[in-house]
Amino acid sequence: MAKTAIVTRAPLVSAEALRKGRQGMALRSSGASCHRQDDSAKVLEVRRESPLRKPLGAAFPKFIASGLAPAHSPSHRHDSRSAAIAMIPSKPIRILSVEDHPVFREGLSAIIGSQQDMLLVAQAANAAEAIAEFRRHRPDITLMGLRLSGTNGTDTLIAIRGEFPWARIMMLTTSDSVGEIERALRAGASAYIPRSMPKNELLAVIRSVHSGRRHIPPEVAAYLAEHLGEEDLTTRELEVLGLIRDGNRNKQIADQLAIAKTTVNFHIKNLVDKLHANDRTHAVTIAVRRGLLQI
Repeated sequence: MAKTAIVTRAPLVSAEALRKGRQGMALRSSGASCHRQDDSAKVLEVRRESPLRKPLGAAFPKFIASGLAPAHSPSHRHDSRSAAIAMIPSKPIRILSVEDHPVFREGLSAIIGSQQDMLLVAQAANAAEAIAEFRRHRPDITLMGLRLSGTNGTDTLIAIRGEFPWARIMMLTTSDSVGEIERALRAGASAYIPRSMPKNELLAVIRSVHSGRRHIPPEVAAYLAEHLGEEDLTTRELEVLGLIRDGNRNKQIADQLAIAKTTVNFHIKNLVDKLHANDRTHAVTIAVRRGLLQI
């Protein structure tokens, strides 16, 4: 008996169903793409909202408030360069110290050495050293002791300014004699400084003199105003006055100076008149008080 073969066929899919299936796949694909775009947008939005992505103004409000910029910004680099340039000191004030007292000389050295805008270029203990060091260094300021070994500080001042008229020399002294100060100022001293002056005031006067000013104590200024216009004693009159101080009579003075006695009498009359003294002895007293003579 012949067997009958049974063939099972899959149901046929209509063209309409096939089209709808393809549309469904396309919609699902489009939906996935939209989801991916939405996720990307969310990630991007999260990144935008992240504190790490905030502008410098929001992330560093203190810099903005204080007017500073972060270290890596160009403006900060410019400010740093400007600050560095501002910190570079200008040319220091070059100072020569002339003082015969070792302790006081070392004190001045320490004071000047503590200042960034000052430089001690040399020290001297007497007139000869002072003149030699001034010629060698041509300092901006010279601190000159009024009393030096073997000579007077004012005489050293006169010698230096005779060669260097522009020299700025400040006189240091313990003397209260207005006459000594007057003579130094008349000789061209830029300032008078008592050794008792505090450190900060001393430094301020040095800077002031370096800028072109003069420093005169009020009492000295008043004295100079009072005696303005009075004649100075000549070199010969000072020599005669010094010999009177030493106890010489007029004849002895004439012999030592190799001049006539009448000439000595003439000089004595002139110096007594200039000093408003009563006699030759009184003239010596006034001269010592004013610093014109030393004892």
